Amino acid sequence: MNQKKPIEYSTIGVLSLAHMLNDMYSNYLPQMLPFLVAATALTTTRAAILVSAFTISSSLIQPLFGYFLDRQGKRWLVHVGTLWMAIMLSLTGLVHNYLLLVLLAGLAGLGTAAFHPQASTMITVVSGDRKAVLLSTFVAFGNIGFALSPLLLVPLFQAYGLHATIYTVIPGILVALLLYLFAPRNDVLGGNAPTLSEVFHSLQSARSELLAITGVIAIRSLAYTGLLTILPLYFQAQKLSSIASSHLVFIMLFSGAIGGILGGLISDHYGRKPLIVGSLVLATPLFFAFSHSSGTLSTTFLALAGASLLSSFSVTVVAAQEAIPNNKSLAAGLTMGFAGGIGGLMVILIGRIGDLYGLPTAITVLFFLPIVAGFIAIFMKSRPTAKAERIAAR
Repeated sequence: MNQKKPIEYSTIGVLSLAHMLNDMYSNYLPQMLPFLVAATALTTTRAAILVSAFTISSSLIQPLFGYFLDRQGKRWLVHVGTLWMAIMLSLTGLVHNYLLLVLLAGLAGLGTAAFHPQASTMITVVSGDRKAVLLSTFVAFGNIGFALSPLLLVPLFQAYGLHATIYTVIPGILVALLLYLFAPRNDVLGGNAPTLSEVFHSLQSARSELLAITGVIAIRSLAYTGLLTILPLYFQAQKLSSIASSHLVFIMLFSGAIGGILGGLISDHYGRKPLIVGSLVLATPLFFAFSHSSGTLSTTFLALAGASLLSSFSVTVVAAQEAIPNNKSLAAGLTMGFAGGIGGLMVILIGRIGDLYGLPTAITVLFFLPIVAGFIAIFMKSRPTAKAERIAAR
């Protein structure tokens, strides 16, 4: 009988806290946009390019970090990556040249590209037989960080202006120090380093399934990143105050964090594929219900839509790691990184639609995207539930 590997909750706690801060920084630029637009008359397309520069560099390079980390774990990447991103973003409010701003955004993205494959792989390795639930918790902390960004940054920028960005480096320094002291050792990944030919063989054998998974994530990422970019500008055009707008974005993202935990629990009992398909198909009508209602009812629909959209976030990562189990960091890089980067790149098109046809049209396109991702998910492979596997292993 195989001895069950213990779950390392302290490691999961440290990495989850770091993920919360990391993703708070990842939602940094969208909170700046209304203030940048007011100060510089930035077009919607240019605003989308700025967010895409961060998203693309933070995402498209993640598979390279993932392959590198599958060969040799580097614990220092989690704390150096966090500190690097904090420094780059803290400088964005001090520059007045648009191209330099885009460069800083792109450089900042490299920090989160270094953090995510290493941290998410550490989580799955130390989570025992509760991978989906505990990775969902890790992801939920990230989504909570996303949700806290508008609540913390918008009042800061409104009170002190964009020059206040320099002070936002302080949390990054503190968390980088925490990771330096308490992040797990390099050997936490264990196992043998895969060769390049073995990686290609893994990708080839799981080609169809990975195409479906990355397609789902790319479309979902486009909807998610697009809403983060366009919604604050849309609310501003609707004469909503910056504070009220930040509260609505917080509600959507915080509900998404809760949805991510529930999604992990539901997938544990009923399977990855049913959860992914069902939640994404449900998100579209909920978003339209939000836009066609008002008051408390509208806010409730927005919360439910956010929960539906993000409930499959960690589940798709685990699905990819199950598809190529010998290359977990690469799987994390492909799902949390590359596929998300493709979605981030396409946000530029949404920005262009907003300039040509108006922000309401851009929002309508974004609302339709989750159901498209849900239909793509139908082509994913059905696997035994984690609960069934635990029962079979007894």
